[in-house]
Amino acid sequence: MRIEVKNLSKKYKKQHALNNVSFTLEEPKIYGLLGRNGAGKTTFMDILSGNILASEGKILINGKNPFDNQELTESICLMKEGDNFKKDLKVKNVLKIFSYFYPTWDHKLADDLINEYNLNLNAKIKSLSKGMESSLGIIVGLASKAPITIFDEPYIGLDAPSRQKFYEILLEEYQTEKRTIIFSTHLIDEVSLLFEEVLILQEGSLVLQENADTLRDSTCAVSGNTEEVELYIKDKEVIGKKRLAGTMTAYIYGSIEEAKKQGFTAEGVPIQELMIYLTDGKRGA
Repeated sequence: MRIEVKNLSKKYKKQHALNNVSFTLEEPKIYGLLGRNGAGKTTFMDILSGNILASEGKILINGKNPFDNQELTESICLMKEGDNFKKDLKVKNVLKIFSYFYPTWDHKLADDLINEYNLNLNAKIKSLSKGMESSLGIIVGLASKAPITIFDEPYIGLDAPSRQKFYEILLEEYQTEKRTIIFSTHLIDEVSLLFEEVLILQEGSLVLQENADTLRDSTCAVSGNTEEVELYIKDKEVIGKKRLAGTMTAYIYGSIEEAKKQGFTAEGVPIQELMIYLTDGKRGA
């Protein structure tokens, strides 16, 4: 499903959560939607899911507005970090409700995941630990098979092995049947290898949209004598710099091989580090 974001803004009183954002998601991929707290990620996901209206601009999915559009909302599943389910419902009731709502619901996958995460079908939501409630959100998101599936910090309370299992199952399901998966997370190092395309928001504005492999191949950290590094990066696009006792590490758009040929120590920049530098409020993007 094609997602077009056109001059999208959302304002709360005098504060912009999103400010004139435009981009297009052309095809089914795993997208990493990144940014610091307050960057506008959750607001964007709520507008995309048809939960709230934009103040200005619009989001179109295959040319249609998702707000108050059941045909589209049946194709979108948003799982947030909490409060996805009514507290008095039982786990089995939640699964039944969502299975009725999503025409693409996969009953077998839901059953397999219930067993994988060892959830009690008769337990009420209010009795679940944070980790178990997160497991239920993961189950609903994956089993919905929604053409647009959105995970907003979906694993709060899960331990590392449970998170790793989620990533593995998500990738298996995606490879079996492609869909647009938008993944918003602060644990970027854990999941960055899943991303096929990366979007970074800063204070309501889009500061980067790039193919993840291109991003990994086109950025590098160059280290060496401060004066020599400064000379080397003079005509290059610089993301950030660190200085320590006469040495410098510069984060740039450039080739690792080229830097090494010039005698510098060079390595790739992890996507998490890149996000930090691009959203440094003191430096700008």
